[in-house]
Parts: sequence; structure tokens; C-alpha cells
Amino acid sequence: MAETSTEGAGTIEALSLVPKAEGRQSMKDFKSDQEVRWCPGCGDYAILAAVQGFMPELGLARENIVFVSGIGCSSRFPYYLNTYGMHSIHGRAPAIATGLATSRRDLSVWVVTGDGDALSIGGNHLIHALRRNVNLKILLFNNRIYGLTKGQYSPTSEVGKITKSTPMGSLDTPFNPVSLALGAEASFVARTIDSDRKHLTEVLRQAAAHPGTALVEIYQNCNIFNDGAFDALKDRESAEEAVIRLEHGQPIRFGADRSRGVVRDRATGDLKVVTVTAENESEVLVHDARSASPTTAFALSRLADPDTLHHTPIGVLRSVERPVYDTRMSDQLDAAVDRHGKGDLAALLAGGDTWTVVG
Repeated sequence: MAETSTEGAGTIEALSLVPKAEGRQSMKDFKSDQEVRWCPGCGDYAILAAVQGFMPELGLARENIVFVSGIGCSSRFPYYLNTYGMHSIHGRAPAIATGLATSRRDLSVWVVTGDGDALSIGGNHLIHALRRNVNLKILLFNNRIYGLTKGQYSPTSEVGKITKSTPMGSLDTPFNPVSLALGAEASFVARTIDSDRKHLTEVLRQAAAHPGTALVEIYQNCNIFNDGAFDALKDRESAEEAVIRLEHGQPIRFGADRSRGVVRDRATGDLKVVTVTAENESEVLVHDARSASPTTAFALSRLADPDTLHHTPIGVLRSVERPVYDTRMSDQLDAAVDRHGKGDLAALLAGGDTWTVVG
């Protein structure tokens, strides 16, 4: 890890094991020789450019960085980065990456997945990686549709969504990926947007600096099968009233002249958006991403209406320190060796607890 880090990132014990790069690197060094093949106008291009541009900041040797993906449009990512990578199987990228991160602590391991890959067949793998707090950085591209298989509804599609697989409208209540991650006790949870390069890069920077699992939901436009899904957050006029930019330690205010704010409803305890006045200004919440309790972060995540996206927080919702799984596992192994010496696999296989299976 580079010597400098984002404010409040903490000590990165695991990444300190990763060998530094020799010499100065640039974005070009992280571009592979493969032709990038997504549909023209896909939001994945913007995310790829942001990641390739950010990678040199890590100061790590490319051979000590690994990208693991599942199945989906986003999962072509490893082909386009000049690092090690694996295009794995549907939904299993967090499981494969967990094995890699725990056995090779000298690697910086990243997972690239989509809303279908991560939240449908891969749902259990995702939540268990989050609760374990493995040293992974998970980039979840959310376009609210199945793009690779040509436009079926996904676990994040809104109720009533008309698709090839739901011609009369989806009946499923969609997942809110940020809410799901917070409910799984993720230690770092953030949301950003594909077209906001500056914000996306800053969130990546903070995720990379975090010890443990960092989940970043990236709203990504699929201009073929779900075009305009996030227009409310991208159009300059509507975004002013729709996007709530979270900054740790700052009042949660947004809108024209920061005239809108988030307060806690005294009757229900829920959060709500109000017009800020002299009378209620003191009630506006100050964002605390480092609160030990995820309660307020979860309440913030619920502000985003899945149909209209009228009030959508972006930025880091939660960033807290918890014991890192691979570090604790390594400590256990070291303690076992100190106590019993190194194991003998051959002796174990030929030991007393063996069975002969007769056909």
C-alpha cells in the first residue's frame, strides 16, 4: 500500500504484506492487450477506465493484484486489466476470492460482480464473505437487469418491471444491495455511480485502504436492456434534488443551496428529508460512517426509493474496523504450529481414522 492513505482509513496490516511496485506506474501499465468488448455506450467502460486509472495509486506490483469475477457483462473485467485474474463461475467469485485471500496474504484481491451474479445465485457467498470480513474489495455493478442473457429482470429490478421474463411485470420485491450488506455486518459499505469519475475514484480509494471486506455498489447503466435506469441521479437538474452526497463528519444536506437535509422523525425514529429552516437546522444529522452500530447507516440506505431513486445517498455509508478473517486465521495456524509443530499430511492420511470403501 502507498505510504499515504485516505483520512480515517486506518492501518492496512494485510496490504502491507504486498510487495511494492518497482518504479512509477501509469494507467497504461494496467491496460491489457485484449480488445474491450462491451456494447457501445455501456457504463462498464467508465468503470474500467476509473479502475485502471486508480490502480497505480496502490503502488503495488501488478503480479500481486488479482481480480476475480463471476458470470455476467461485468465479469469480463479480468481480461482487460494487466494483472492476474480469474473469470470464475456464476455467483462463486467471493468464495474463490476468499480462498485466495486467506491462503495468499501477499496479494491484493478484488471481486468484480453484477447484481444478478452477486445477489441471485451468489447471494449466500456474498453475505458470508461480508460477515467474515475477509480482506476483499467487492465491486458490485448494479444495472438492475440481466444484461449478458439479454434483458431478464434481476434481483434489483423494481416491482412491475416489464422484461422478457416478466411480460406482465415483476412481482419480486427488489434487494437494496447496500441494505443487504449492512444487514450482513459488512465493515465497509459504499455506493457510487459509473459516470461520476471523481466520486467513483474517491470511493475506490477508501475501499482499497480499508482492512477487511469492502463492498462498493456501483450504479451502472445498461443502455441496451435498461437504458436510463439512473437518469434521475445523472441529469444535472434532477440530481441536485435526488443525490445525497455523504461525507463523514459533515451535516447530511443536499439540494439547491443545500436547502434540504436529513433528520430523524421523532415519532417513528426513521429518517426523513426536510427543507432546512432556522428552526430545524440543529436536527440535521451529521454523517458518522464510523459509528459502531449500523443502525443509522441502514436507515440512510432505505431512503433510496427503488422506483424513483428520489433520495439516494452515495458515498461511504459505513467504515468501521473489525477483526480481519485472514489475519485471525493466520494467527490460529501460527499458534497451532507453535503448540504442535508442523503437520504431516502423509501421516494424517495413513492414520487411525481411515476407512476402506468397498464397492
